[in-house]
Amino acid sequence: MRSKVSIIGAGNVGATCAFRIAEKGYADIVLLDIIEGLPQGKALDMLEAAPIIDSDVKIIGTNYYQETANSDIVVITSGVTRKPGMSRDELLTSNMKIVQDVTKEVVRYSPNCIIIMVTNPVDAMTQLALHVSKFPRNRVFGQSGILDSARFRAFVAQELNVSVNDVSACVLGGHGDTMVPIIRLCTVAGVPLTDLLPKEKIDGLVRRTIEGGSEIVSLLKPEVPFMPRRLPQLKWSTP
Repeated sequence: MRSKVSIIGAGNVGATCAFRIAEKGYADIVLLDIIEGLPQGKALDMLEAAPIIDSDVKIIGTNYYQETANSDIVVITSGVTRKPGMSRDELLTSNMKIVQDVTKEVVRYSPNCIIIMVTNPVDAMTQLALHVSKFPRNRVFGQSGILDSARFRAFVAQELNVSVNDVSACVLGGHGDTMVPIIRLCTVAGVPLTDLLPKEKIDGLVRRTIEGGSEIVSLLKPEVPFMPRRLPQLKWSTP
């Protein structure tokens, strides 16, 4: 019997997450959203593509939490999305009530699940879900660290024209302006990044990593230009 994953929020992130799970055949999927027809339409589209990707997973779209009952994992993506020029922290008040209500429903129907938080500001929303769910901390996760590290690796690989598989990197801290890419731990095929690029170029990659979300948001809404926020002066030394 396959595992069951429910995804709350059928926007770009939620729908992409659902399709990737289906593509890999990891679990049966429930895609939930409050907008009638949206999750049903996206789920049906994915289901019809299943023969092409050789996937037998079941995918349903719904507006009702009852369909998510007994999920093994619940991914929460629902909430107000960032607009160009906004920081993740500016979504705090808007998304607190949404995440609080969603978490209550998740716990009601899937009391033994693992929660993965995607909604921004993800660090605060993960803490909120932990508090509301009363789950042990090993069952409530935020996705930020893996995303920030992946962005840094991608930018380094692009700059050096190498495979991302050759780039090793670590990003610590919050999912926002306080994140800290650890330069001394970044290597390319085992070679320290500081041996391959000058400090000013590395600083640029670090800043792009920190502003990665804002850059994407501005591209999705091209009528508003991307304006990097003023960040603290970057300071680091070679090992």
